[in-house]
Parts: sequence; C-alpha cells; structure tokens
Amino acid sequence: MSGRHVVLALTGASGAAYGLRLGGELLRRGHRVTFLVSRPGFAVLREECGLDWEGGPHAVAGHLAAHYGAGAGTLHYYADDDLLAPIASGSRAPDAMVVCPCSMGSLARIAAGLSGTLIERCADVALKEGRPLVLVPRETPLSPIHLENMLRLARLGVRIVPAMPAFYQRPATVDDLVAFMAGKVLDQLGVEHDLFPRWGAEGENRPGGEQP
Repeated sequence: MSGRHVVLALTGASGAAYGLRLGGELLRRGHRVTFLVSRPGFAVLREECGLDWEGGPHAVAGHLAAHYGAGAGTLHYYADDDLLAPIASGSRAPDAMVVCPCSMGSLARIAAGLSGTLIERCADVALKEGRPLVLVPRETPLSPIHLENMLRLARLGVRIVPAMPAFYQRPATVDDLVAFMAGKVLDQLGVEHDLFPRWGAEGENRPGGEQP
C-alpha cells in the first residue's frame, strides 16, 4: 500500500493515543490521511492526551498540522457533521478507513448501517464500495451485544483489531504498547513497518531469550 488515501477516525473510546500514533505512522510513510473526530473523541483527546483541539474545522486542522508537522496536501480534516464532505460520496471513496479507537456506540451504528455523522457515512461508503475498513474497539468486558455487532461486521469483511497489546515483544514503555497496536493496524492495511519485532524472528521473542 503506497501513497494511498486513508480516512482515520477517532471516536469516544479510551485509547486516543493509538489513533494519534497510527496517524503519524501513516503520514511518515507517505500516505495521505483525512482525520475525523467525533465529539466524544475530542473529549478523550483532552482527558487522556492533554490535547484541547475541539473547535472549528480550520482550528482543528491547524492543531493536527502542528502536532504532526505535516505538509500541505498530506493531512486533511473534516468536521463530523459535514455530510457534504467529498469523502461522504462513493465516487470519492478513500482507499481505506480506520476507526481507532472505536467506541461500542460507533461500532453499533456502523453495524446497523446508520449514516448520521460523517464517520458513520464514511464507514458505510467503505462497506458499499468494498474498500478496507478496520475497526479498533476498546472496551472490557464485552457484552453479547458488542460481540454480535463485531461478528456481524466481521462477516461483512470488516477487520476487527481489538486494542489488545501483546507482551511477547517485552515492552518497556507505554509507547511500546501503543506502537504494537499501530503496527497491527498497519499490517491490516498492507503497510510495511518495524514497530515491533515479529514473533520468532531470530529467536528474539523466545521465553528466556533461548535461541532456536
């Protein structure tokens, strides 16, 4: 996947750091990223990351550009109520969409085919146009409703990548855990990365460091 257009949505689940890191990795690798943030998503960015970005589209776009140091043409932002945005049309569908983190409410509305917001509409477009759609849910425990909604979407070809960092790579920091999840999403998009060591690579992940 080279030089593609990816829509990245941040919703109201805990784990805004996952979405922020993923956006940076996509931009760093030469992809164009259109950011969408739900109103609860802005609240999570403020509470978890100390980023008070809520405001008009131009202000939010400025915050994103400053955060990533992104150049013109590589980063875009649309308000979640802007249903006239180009990406709301199947004729302008992005190459892929990721919702990271994905709240259970957003997941349920996507599973139901609702299009009341730009995030929901873009997910609907991805489904109807057959474009890759990756959801990164963050909730625990999971109710039967949550599981049924995920199964419904998985059967439609949606990639469900729960925010479940592994420990076989022996993470030393929270950032290592965040990088692991960003890498798992990049795997689903076919984007090469080196954010975590692959299991069994030259024996480096074996318990106790044993060599094969």
